[in-house]
Amino acid sequence: MARLLHKVVALATIGLVAVTTACSDPGTGTAPGAGGDGSASAATWNEPTADLSGTDLTIWAAQNSNTIPENVVADFEAATGADVEITTIPDPYEQSIQTRVAAGDKPDLAFWQPTASQLTALNARENLQPLDDAPFLDAYKPELRDVTGILDDTRYAALISTPAVMGVWYNKEVLAQYGITETPKSWEEMLTAARTIKAGGGTPFYEMGGDRWATQWWVQVQLADAAKQGLWDRVNSGQEQFTSPEILDTISGYQALVDEGLFNSDITSATFEDQGDAILSGEAAMAVQVNTFFGQLQAKADTDELNQKIGFFPISPSGNVGTFIPDQANALVAFKTGDADREAAARQLLSFWLSSEEYSKFVADKNTVSILEGVETPATVPTALTENAAAIGDAAGSMQVEAIVNPDLYINLANMLAGEATPEQVGEATQAQFAELAQAIGAPGF
Repeated sequence: MARLLHKVVALATIGLVAVTTACSDPGTGTAPGAGGDGSASAATWNEPTADLSGTDLTIWAAQNSNTIPENVVADFEAATGADVEITTIPDPYEQSIQTRVAAGDKPDLAFWQPTASQLTALNARENLQPLDDAPFLDAYKPELRDVTGILDDTRYAALISTPAVMGVWYNKEVLAQYGITETPKSWEEMLTAARTIKAGGGTPFYEMGGDRWATQWWVQVQLADAAKQGLWDRVNSGQEQFTSPEILDTISGYQALVDEGLFNSDITSATFEDQGDAILSGEAAMAVQVNTFFGQLQAKADTDELNQKIGFFPISPSGNVGTFIPDQANALVAFKTGDADREAAARQLLSFWLSSEEYSKFVADKNTVSILEGVETPATVPTALTENAAAIGDAAGSMQVEAIVNPDLYINLANMLAGEATPEQVGEATQAQFAELAQAIGAPGF
C-alpha cells in the first residue's frame, strides 16, 4: 500500500472533483449511464474474449500497482486483439488522479481505493460506470462480494484481490523465546505478552514513526468493536467526535504504551523498511500493520522462511476481530468516457480478468489469496497471508471504509509520538479537519 494512500485529499482538490462534469452518456444502450432521473441504465457485457481489434484502452496505476495487471493485459491483448496501455500516475496518486479527472482527462480503467469516501472523492455518480450487473459478482466469495466498492447502493469498483486487514504480524521464534506459545486472544492478553517480552529484555512492538502512515493502525484496531457498533455512523452525523472519550481514549492508550517502553527506542525516526527488518530478524516481536507489510517481507525472504518465522493474528479490545482497509491495489474502476465501445471494452477487460481461467493464472503469478469461488489459493502462498485473509470475514470496517471523509489522523499521531502534540490536541486537530472536509462535500450537520 502506498504510504500516501490514506492521506486525505486536499480541500481544494475535493472541491474541484465535486464540480466535475462527466461526459454525457452516448445513449446507445451498451454503456451504463445516467437516465433522466440520474439512475444507471443496464449495461451489456461482452464475452471475455470477444474480438476488440482496433480498440485502444488505458489503465492508470500507481507506482506500487503498475506491475499488477501486466500479465493479465498481455493475455487480454492476445485473446481479443485490443491494445492496452498501462500508465503510471506519480504519487500522490489519489490527488493526481482527481486533479486530472476534474480537468476532463479520464482513462478507461484505473486502480482505485474502493471505499465510499474515495468513491465520493472521485465523484463516482458522474464519472464512473456502475458495475451492478457484472457477470463476475456471483463468483466472489460470499464474505467479499459486498464488503467494498459500493456507494449509495451502486457498485463502482471491481475487487481483484483480498482487501488488507489490520492486525498483528509477529515473529513466532521471538514469542516462543519468551515462553509465549499461543497467540493472544484479546487486547489485554497481547499487552501481557508484550510486558513479558519487555521484562525479559526484548522489544515487544515496533513502530515506524518516521514514515508516519502506519501510526493510525494502533488507534483503529482499538476501535474495531466500536466500529461494529456504529461508531463511524455517529462520527459521520456529528454525534461523536475524535475528541469524544471512545476515540480519545484509544489515542491516549497508544501514547501510554509508548511511555511504558513497549516500543522500539527509535520510534520517531524508524521507517517502514526498518520495521520489516526488525520483525523478520527478531529484533522486535510484533508490529500492528496491514498486508503491504507482509509484501515487504516476501521481498526479503522465501516462503519457507516466512512460514517458519512470521504469523498473523487480528486484534481488538474484545478479542480477535480484524479491521479491513481495501487499498487502491485491490480494485479497479471503469470510467464513463463518452465512447460506448471503449466503455464496453473496459468492462470486458474486468470480466476477462475475473474469469476463472484467467484469475487462476493471476493468483498463481502474484502468489496471492484467491477471492473467487472455485479458484484455489496457490499452495505456495505463505501461511501468514492466508491467516490475514481469513480474518476479513468477521472484520470491522476501518475509518477509510466507514467515514465519509478521512482526516490526517496519522500525521497528528506521528506529531504526538514526536512530542509535538498531546492526545487531546490530536483529537482536536483531527476533528477540525474532519468537519472541514465533511462541510466541503455538503455532509448534513457540518
